[in-house]
Amino acid sequence: MNAKDEKLKALREKAAALPLRPGVYLMKNADGKVIYVGKSRALKNRVSSYFQGLDRHNRKTLRMVMSVHDFDTMPTDSEIEALALENKLIKLYQPRYNIRLKDGKSYPYICIPIKESYPTVFVTRARKDDGARYFGPYSGISVAYEILDSIKRIFGVPGCKHRFPKEIGKVRPCLYSQIGQCIAPCTGKVSEEEYRILMEDVSDFLKGNYRKTAQVMEERMAYASEHLRFELAAIYRDRLKALARLQDKQKVVGAPGVRYDAISLHRGELCSCLCLGYVRDGVLIDREYHVFGADQILEEEDLLGFLCDLYQRRTDIPKQLCLGFDLREDNRTLLADYIATLGVNSEIRSVKKGDKKAICDLMEESAKEHAEEYLRQNEKENMALASLSAMLGLECLPESIEAVDISNLGAEQITAGLIRFTDGKPDKSGYRTFKFPDMQGQDDYYAMAQTIRRRLGHVDTLPLPDLLLLDGGKGHVSSVKQVLEEEGVSLAVFGMVKDEYHKTRCLTDGENEISIAAEQSVFSLIYRIQEEVHRYTVGRMMQSKRKTLKRSVLCDIKGVGEKKAALLLKAFGGLGGVKKASKEELMKIKGITHEIAEAIVTYYSKNKE
Repeated sequence: MNAKDEKLKALREKAAALPLRPGVYLMKNADGKVIYVGKSRALKNRVSSYFQGLDRHNRKTLRMVMSVHDFDTMPTDSEIEALALENKLIKLYQPRYNIRLKDGKSYPYICIPIKESYPTVFVTRARKDDGARYFGPYSGISVAYEILDSIKRIFGVPGCKHRFPKEIGKVRPCLYSQIGQCIAPCTGKVSEEEYRILMEDVSDFLKGNYRKTAQVMEERMAYASEHLRFELAAIYRDRLKALARLQDKQKVVGAPGVRYDAISLHRGELCSCLCLGYVRDGVLIDREYHVFGADQILEEEDLLGFLCDLYQRRTDIPKQLCLGFDLREDNRTLLADYIATLGVNSEIRSVKKGDKKAICDLMEESAKEHAEEYLRQNEKENMALASLSAMLGLECLPESIEAVDISNLGAEQITAGLIRFTDGKPDKSGYRTFKFPDMQGQDDYYAMAQTIRRRLGHVDTLPLPDLLLLDGGKGHVSSVKQVLEEEGVSLAVFGMVKDEYHKTRCLTDGENEISIAAEQSVFSLIYRIQEEVHRYTVGRMMQSKRKTLKRSVLCDIKGVGEKKAALLLKAFGGLGGVKKASKEELMKIKGITHEIAEAIVTYYSKNKE
């Protein structure tokens, strides 16, 4: 018996000893890394099935099974509990073979902080447990902002940054109020109760109740007209037209009042794609796509877990989910039971005919087109990476690339930004910021070297890349290579040398320069990396600078804190007035003693320009 057979025999024996109860199992490779997480209503049967009858497995499952060196299990009291635990563990371990959602932070929501007297409506990526109403997540940031713009046009919701009732009467009504596109709470003519009713209307709209929204507006337009309030009636008329235009842009797929989600799956050899169509009030208002790689396993249980995770993050869950693929009745029931724990009773159907089947077919076609486009883009990126690898003489395809830039304002706010590209695309989970508050003077070479030294201390949480790019030339590369040599780390390092237009004209290994201008795909990739690391680093540096600007320079004077500084600035109309003030004038301000006044005068007499 060879080593492979002995391993399978040991795994079968271990699986045979498992209990016939619900739970979660974690498959591990030879390095002890979790490569797959699954759940089962009977651990013994499910786990044993992986190591018996290998010829029954599809290629993806077989590849995973042959990588398993050991497994752990976590029994639970119910299958629902196992499903919830499975989702948590997939998020924790990010196993290679599991399909999974992107980080929830990447999905935009529309938020209404309903507890406020005059709540604003805004787009956010952070969903907090703060009592506010969150709608979404939406498939993209452009979709969320398009809906927000529609809300402003249809309901006249303020788009300014003023806070009411605090600023009522303190600001002048803007142009939008004059043309009827803002209800102008700044005038004080909109009561808190009226504003709250408006927010309820907006909430209904965001839930997809377009018909109810139109009906309410028609009733208010008629009421205003009957009471000879023709200007108000005209405003409602215009809002109804805006609502109608929005609906005209969207595909009508059912009768008014119809609400459901259409979910379809395209399976491909190189990648698969799940498409979700959101039908609200008979209108297809949004589509969402999720692409799964060639290695990720797409069995029924995996799809079930994925859908549970998806709906756990959503706020608008309809009472019917229509599936364009088969899902066993017991799994449909389990999905419905899981969604019920979220407070919604949904019917789960695998549709076979009728209008809803046609919409599911449309979603499947959309999923296929999206997968094909994804592969085309991936092919371009892979070609660029292959060309870059050949130009630089790398031993492998640089699937992971990191770039570092140093930004500063003179000798202040020295900040290093590190970004990561995976498979030619930005990987935000690998972005890092390094600051040097105690660094004396400006020394880019030193800052770059120390950044890499500190980066090497994070290899446990972020593996080293295949290629490291530095925003700089030969001097930067030499300083970093010295650090790598001292630490005993082998890593391909190149500098991005810029031309007079601040674009990378070539790469350097510290001795030779390699032109990239002739290879457009490589030039475009390096340009995107250079722009992204510069944007990220400058943004982080300016963020730090803004924090320091919030603190007045007066606070540097002994005896002056933030409160005294604020009083002085208000009394003398700004810092210029404080500088010109005499001791006697300064001492007239509450809390400013003779000693503090003298310290202020002395400070500015020593620091005259």
